[in-house]
Amino acid sequence: MSKDQRQRFLFEYANVRGEVIHLDETVAQVLGRRTYPTAVTRVLGESLAAAGLLSAVLKFKGSLILQIQGKGSLSMLVASATHDHDLRAVARIAEDAEIVDDDDLQRLTGGGHLAITIDPDESTERYQGIVALEHPSVAQCVDAYFTQSEQLPTRIWLACDGERAAGLLLQRLPEHDHGDPDAWNRAEHLASTITEEELLELEAPDIVRRLFHEETIRLFDPEPMRFHCHCSRQRLGDVIVGLGREEAHSILEEQGALEARCDFCGASYRFDAVDIRQLFKDGGTDAAGRTRH
Repeated sequence: MSKDQRQRFLFEYANVRGEVIHLDETVAQVLGRRTYPTAVTRVLGESLAAAGLLSAVLKFKGSLILQIQGKGSLSMLVASATHDHDLRAVARIAEDAEIVDDDDLQRLTGGGHLAITIDPDESTERYQGIVALEHPSVAQCVDAYFTQSEQLPTRIWLACDGERAAGLLLQRLPEHDHGDPDAWNRAEHLASTITEEELLELEAPDIVRRLFHEETIRLFDPEPMRFHCHCSRQRLGDVIVGLGREEAHSILEEQGALEARCDFCGASYRFDAVDIRQLFKDGGTDAAGRTRH
């Protein structure tokens, strides 16, 4: 059985829920496509785990996108997760950047912001919240995002050793008639005792048992997570149409074809003169044409 999974748990007699995530193969798939400095690798793994945890709250078909925009060595990082448990991520290093083995997010990025975007598949409306990168870790910046956005109180703990990633999320649910008024403070305090080694090494039931053995917990079945990229020839064709006919033909005349490569998975798409003519004739892409993976 794959170790890439997310598992939900619920306090039976209190207004607290949680998620535990472990990502092994997903991290290997992402890191196998590019070579990153050690510090960036850890931040990338933690961001993947964070996106996977936060996407558990999606109530519709769509995706959650966590994006870090920096001014320093780590200039950009994007990690996304969909409602059907697909994950992908990529980071961009500034040209001529010198990155030491230091995963302090503030020093890596030189400041900037973290944005969390909810993007429903069947709606043109997107929700985005932004918080400044004023903390040394992804987890602390995500915590700050929830504090600033005045959503349900939420805490997150993350770990990545360069080969695998893991995370724990706690969320306080709205009060109910028979709730335990001290449960949230108690759960948050207990969760804060988890170590990065425990997050990476222990399975979800063991983590829950280790932290909350005096609580009555309902543990749900694990959900598989996986690396999967949703790039497509049609999406790239839409980008070309967005350039406009004149710009597309200008590139075509200069280069003989338009080629685009997906940053997430490395898939390469080529559009020749026939493809471009079909794009602007139909306003979309034609099934014929060449795709290289």
